[in-house]
Amino acid sequence: METSGKLISRQRQVLLFFLLLGLSRAGLEPRRYSVVEETEGRSFVTNLAKDLGLGQSELSKRGARVISKGNKLHLQLDWETGDLLLTKKLDREELCGHTDPCVLRFQVLLENPLEFFQAELQVIDINDHSPVFIDRDMLLKISESSPPGTTFPLKNAQDVDVGRNNIENYVISPNSYFRVLTRKRSDGSKYPELVLDKALDREQESELRLTLTAQDGGSPPRSGIAQIYIEVVDINDNAPEFEQPLYRVQVPEDSPVGFLIVTVSATDEDIGVNGEISYSLFQASEEICKTFEILSETGEIRLKKQLDFERIPFYEINIEARDAGSLSGKCTVLTQVMDVNDNAPEVTLSAFTRHIPENSPEAVVAVLSVSDLDSEENGKINCSIQDDLPFLLKSSLENFYTLVTERPLDRETQAEYNVTITVTDLGTPRLKTQLNLTVTVSDVNDNAPAFNQSSYTLRVRENNSPALHIGSVSATDRDAGANAQVTYSLLLPPHDPHLPLASLVSINADNGQLFALRALDYEALQAFEFGVRAADRGSPALSSQALVRVLVVDANDNAPFVLYPLQNGSAPCTELVPRAAEAGYLVTKVVAVDGDSGQNAWLSYQLLKATEPGLFGVWAHNGEVRTARLLSERDAVKHRLLVLVKDNGEPPLSASVTLHVLLVDGFSQPYLPLPDVAAAEARADPLTVYLVIALASVSSLFLVSVLVFVAVRLCRRSRAASGGGCSVPEGPFAGHLVDVSGTGTLSHSYQYEVCLRGGSGTGEFKFLKPIMPNFQGHSPGPAVEENPNFRNDFGFSIQ
Repeated sequence: METSGKLISRQRQVLLFFLLLGLSRAGLEPRRYSVVEETEGRSFVTNLAKDLGLGQSELSKRGARVISKGNKLHLQLDWETGDLLLTKKLDREELCGHTDPCVLRFQVLLENPLEFFQAELQVIDINDHSPVFIDRDMLLKISESSPPGTTFPLKNAQDVDVGRNNIENYVISPNSYFRVLTRKRSDGSKYPELVLDKALDREQESELRLTLTAQDGGSPPRSGIAQIYIEVVDINDNAPEFEQPLYRVQVPEDSPVGFLIVTVSATDEDIGVNGEISYSLFQASEEICKTFEILSETGEIRLKKQLDFERIPFYEINIEARDAGSLSGKCTVLTQVMDVNDNAPEVTLSAFTRHIPENSPEAVVAVLSVSDLDSEENGKINCSIQDDLPFLLKSSLENFYTLVTERPLDRETQAEYNVTITVTDLGTPRLKTQLNLTVTVSDVNDNAPAFNQSSYTLRVRENNSPALHIGSVSATDRDAGANAQVTYSLLLPPHDPHLPLASLVSINADNGQLFALRALDYEALQAFEFGVRAADRGSPALSSQALVRVLVVDANDNAPFVLYPLQNGSAPCTELVPRAAEAGYLVTKVVAVDGDSGQNAWLSYQLLKATEPGLFGVWAHNGEVRTARLLSERDAVKHRLLVLVKDNGEPPLSASVTLHVLLVDGFSQPYLPLPDVAAAEARADPLTVYLVIALASVSSLFLVSVLVFVAVRLCRRSRAASGGGCSVPEGPFAGHLVDVSGTGTLSHSYQYEVCLRGGSGTGEFKFLKPIMPNFQGHSPGPAVEENPNFRNDFGFSIQ
């Protein structure tokens, strides 16, 4: 008893020290150790002396001990080695159950001096337990009318392991009706749920035996099984039965809709409502439902749509006979479709080249295969194309054909071909299929642009506005696409390389329109030529050229200019007329020119104003001023004539000239100046007077010389005895050619044959005919009419 008391007292002291030390070291981190469960006893855990920093002999000297809660010692200390060892095998499930992690706390006590250490030992779980079903046999009663998708919860299995070693999933043995789902509860445990995937049929399978397996996630995994017995509940216990389970029929594929295939029949031993049978298609595919129908009361199977041997040659129709309950009977109708020639051959285009380059040698246009869904003679075929096409149809492999070109194609001759491939079978009646292919000949740049004419003549009226459209050139290219896109450019003429063409005209490169860049002047440039090149955009580019001639059309932009008499602001020229002059006497001639051409240069003369109207007249065509009547003493000495010179343009332009005429008794009469001129001469320099006197003397000598010359010529002609058509026998003058220079409205020089007639006191001459040179391309101007009454007393002059 005394020994027991001492032991109890000592234990109390140890516990007291344990509590004190625990409180003093409560803030220290405990030492952690681990061991796998089921490890054999006396297995090494750690060297405690080394962990505490003590020598091996110190553990025994200091009285080291291992203390655990509840005095359950799972560890022992070897004082000699300082090793901490297991006392026995540890079972994690026994120690901790489902607690995870499993931690065993213990303390190390050193008595001398007193010292206390906290430590933990974690027992690591191993997969040493298999899942176990509490109920290894489960019975389920499921009505065969249960719809797919219906779920049936099952009892779960249990596994004392934790973590991955616990139950991971459930599986069920393969079957046609059910599958199993693994569900998870809120506490983490998993349970199985049976799902109906396919409707049950008690007549086919009244019960099912399935194996449910629970698998954990250990390595290696463990599993547990349970048996599930499923009873399919049926209310009606007698199913209808067919007279024969299999029917065989043959139906031509051209049978009409509504055609009776066969009539099936079934009986049911039940009576009343359970014996009433209805027929229906069972588990029929969509195709069978669209093709066949069965009358529910009589069992007649009829066609709903046309059959097609080539698509489906055989049908297997399942028929169900069901009573008023949930029982039914089934039979099968095997339907053989008989072939008829109702399918035309089929053409499959494997490859097709729509665009074939022209000038190419033999090229493959298309590769095609032909087939016929019919059988035997109905499926044999022939293939052909038109005979008038440059193509060949070659047979390559079985039922394969190649369409190739027979010769190089020319797009400009024919740019497109329509090829019809005809495929005919050998059935009765024969059927055919046609495939139309459109083959386009792609262009090659083998044609140069061609102008619609080799040369162009354009007319432009002068004084045009800049950028005026003066005309167009046009070239076409027989090619296509970029090869037919024509661009235009200007070329300098080879005979005039210095022509400033760039400043005269421009061309629109896209459409060939020509534009005058500046105003043209007919008087400076009447015509010019240049070339135009038309080039396509092919590669390489081809081109052609055309000549363009531009004619500048004259506009009436120049007024007549008077050459004589001069209108230069100096003293006016005075014409002297003898008072003895007869009517028609040539006083003077107004000479004018016009810078324009054609009718714009045709001048006409008109007397606008005269001092004494009716005394003088102006010939409209040649500007000659003549006396209109005989002069008298009553006529004034000085006359002032205003002559208008007008061209024939539109609108007409004009100029005026003033003539001063002085009537004298003879050419020897001194020159009488006009009053206004006399005043000027009075103030003139003496040198001017001398010049006037000298000019008058020279003019007098010139007139005397002309008169002498004319007299000599007349005398010579009077001695000539000639019977020519131009001379008169009694006359003193013979025919003579007189040159007339082109002035005024005359554009060229002319010669007139003049005949003078004798027998008269006055000289009379006649213009017979003009002798004109042959100028091609020019108009001779206005005709000169005959004037039989022209007389001149002292001579004549025609210019």
